[in-house]
Amino acid sequence: MEGINPMELLRSNLSRVRIPEPTNRIYKQECCLSFDSPRSEGGLFVDMTTFLAFGKDYVGWNYEKTGNPVYLHIKQTKKLVSEDRPLKKPTLLAIGVDGGFDNNELEYEETHKIVILPSYATLPFPSVELPEKVRLAVDAILMAEGAERKEQVAAWTADKKQISAYAMDLRQIGNVVVPPSGWKCAKCDKRDNLWLNLTDGMILCGRRNWDGTGGNNHAIEYYKETGYPLAVKLGTITSDLDAADVFSYPEDDSVIDPLLAQHLAYFGIDFSSLQKTEMTTAERELDQNTNFDWDRIQESGQDVEPIFGPGYTGLVNLGNSCYMAATMQVVFSTQSFCRRYYMNQSLKMAFETAPADTTVDLNMQLTKLAHGLLSGKYSFPAVEKGETTAPSVKDAKQEGIPPRMFKAVIAASHPEFSTMRQQDALEFFLHFLDQVERSNAVKPELDPSRSFKFGVEERILCSSGKVAYNKRLDYILSLNIPLHEATNKELEAFNKSKAEKISEGKDVSSDEIVRPRVPLEACLANFAAPEEIPDFYSSALKAKTTAIKTAGLTSFPDYLVLHMRKFVMEAGWVPKKLDVYIDVPDVIDISHMRSKGLQPGEELLPEAAPEGAAESSQPVADEAIVAQLASMGFNQLHCQKAAINTLNAGVEEAMNWLLSHMDDPDIDAPISHGSQSAEISIDQSKVDTLISFGFQEEIARMALKASGGDIEKATDWIFNNPSASASSAMDTNASSNGPSTPVDAGLPDGGGRYRLFGIVSHIGTSTQCGHYVAHILKDGRWVIFNDDKVGASINTPKDMGYLYFFERINS
Repeated sequence: MEGINPMELLRSNLSRVRIPEPTNRIYKQECCLSFDSPRSEGGLFVDMTTFLAFGKDYVGWNYEKTGNPVYLHIKQTKKLVSEDRPLKKPTLLAIGVDGGFDNNELEYEETHKIVILPSYATLPFPSVELPEKVRLAVDAILMAEGAERKEQVAAWTADKKQISAYAMDLRQIGNVVVPPSGWKCAKCDKRDNLWLNLTDGMILCGRRNWDGTGGNNHAIEYYKETGYPLAVKLGTITSDLDAADVFSYPEDDSVIDPLLAQHLAYFGIDFSSLQKTEMTTAERELDQNTNFDWDRIQESGQDVEPIFGPGYTGLVNLGNSCYMAATMQVVFSTQSFCRRYYMNQSLKMAFETAPADTTVDLNMQLTKLAHGLLSGKYSFPAVEKGETTAPSVKDAKQEGIPPRMFKAVIAASHPEFSTMRQQDALEFFLHFLDQVERSNAVKPELDPSRSFKFGVEERILCSSGKVAYNKRLDYILSLNIPLHEATNKELEAFNKSKAEKISEGKDVSSDEIVRPRVPLEACLANFAAPEEIPDFYSSALKAKTTAIKTAGLTSFPDYLVLHMRKFVMEAGWVPKKLDVYIDVPDVIDISHMRSKGLQPGEELLPEAAPEGAAESSQPVADEAIVAQLASMGFNQLHCQKAAINTLNAGVEEAMNWLLSHMDDPDIDAPISHGSQSAEISIDQSKVDTLISFGFQEEIARMALKASGGDIEKATDWIFNNPSASASSAMDTNASSNGPSTPVDAGLPDGGGRYRLFGIVSHIGTSTQCGHYVAHILKDGRWVIFNDDKVGASINTPKDMGYLYFFERINS
């Protein structure tokens, strides 16, 4: 090979060079396997067959795997720019987008050349000597908007709505007063996907989707009859009016209605008056406190010493992506994720098993993220603008790594996480673990998400003296905060003086505010405390009665995540964040929370059907639970399923079930009663196939019934319905008296003592806005991870967490 002229080598490989089509995704900003970029020491190599990019240490692997020999090499080096260059004024609320905020980034000079592997022979570019096909291909690659940037810009600008031409002089008629909940379509029984016409207050259902879900088209048909142009979706109206979903039929698009508050006030949904009520006093107070939260949680004003090295790598904010950054920093501080994607899996192993397009492979992108965060390769003091040498460690900042490819993969299946809007860190954490579980389905023993999983058992004691046990699997323990358990004595005096000031029309100044302090033990006790269930249908008494429900854990996970329910919905449409401190000890013991299962001498409730439903073995949904969930904007059928699957235990349980089963393939299937489901014949060979995957026969049959006999959908159904396998395990083991029934078989278990090691805190009035920060205990000290800033924590805000992460203390 050595004697061959590079130009001849290139000509002999011309068939491997492609000219990109407009639809091709071209990667040229970041390596697919690492966070190397054109600015890295070795530059970036773009494969001219697949348009994927590789850093200098990884391009050889790509050649070995694909045989693609021709690469465009892109290298950027710093340009010296004068300091007094004027800044451009932004015209768009976005960062790093044309017209958006200038990041005041350093400017770079870019050079290009053609490189041919395996000999790394090079040819200069631009050059008239190069074959025309190569010149056209390189020009197209350089002219194209990179795939990474395309996704980012699309996500930013997708959120730009226009002001409706019909809003300013909208005529409103009639005298309808709209209640704050309990809505129903005026023309059918739909209780979800409802739209309020802003002309006359008519409430009607939305459009029917192609697959039969959604509404019955009553709202759009009404527009065709009347020409009334604007409607707002009920359930999207909160105190943040900008977030309300207003649709314009003549413009056929989601729009902004600048007079929405006034248009809603016409129907008695009155926002202006909230200024004068107790609720918004609380909101105003919260606003004052947000500044305090901001400083305390981010440790602003403290001289935080930056930390560099393995495990101390920051994550660049991609635009409201701090919910993801804070969560991933804590996740990759756990042994289970560290082992799976870093210690036991090299980048090369992940690349060799990945599909052709590594950018869409979750296993590859998780391994890339793990190596980026944990290797220390990208955690060093960055050179600031106008400087030539790295600053002293005390003043140093790091650049951090941008988790773009990871975000694109993990968010691909999710309509919210794929936008640039702020999201709920809890929802993201649960979505993330679900995706990790799926990607490890072939070898569940390698699945690191199992280290967070545990069994929950609810015991229902009927007034007949008989009991029922209901089990489910969960990743988080979601805790209510009992404000009446606050321990600070000065709270009562503050509440009294606050009430007096409000009655006199005065404001409470922020330095006077006293927040309740609630011990974490009180929140855990509240979870385990007996709770009354009124109107419980007893199959023993064949009537409704009052039952007592208690809950406990059937297994203790390696990592216990506690979610503090700080966000509550108050009467009159107002979402409120509880302004409260939680006193969290460094070590907790939950041994007393273990559920004992069926005890000797206890008798199970018979599985008889309720009266009037003799033909059905299915419990009937409690209408009160269904109505309450439906009033929150959930689909009626989904609410019924949630109530049935949690044995009508209560609104909270049903809501938890609903949130974790929203994506079930069979969530929209009608509720089948025993007699009907028995008629579906199941192909035994399909059952055997599922058994060969390691599933129990009974679960395999349930899954095939639920998914119409389709094996792939059935497998999905099993992963989406841990509670189904739980309930079938319960049916077969209802009389066992030990805690380890198959519902939690194979899950980690051990002692109940845990040490706090991670906190995700939230600053702001709702999970959809504000900022998230993580604090993590590493090498014996607390460290703050605030996007790309990593430093030694001085005053860790342990009492202000939203999610608390504990690890088991193995004695």
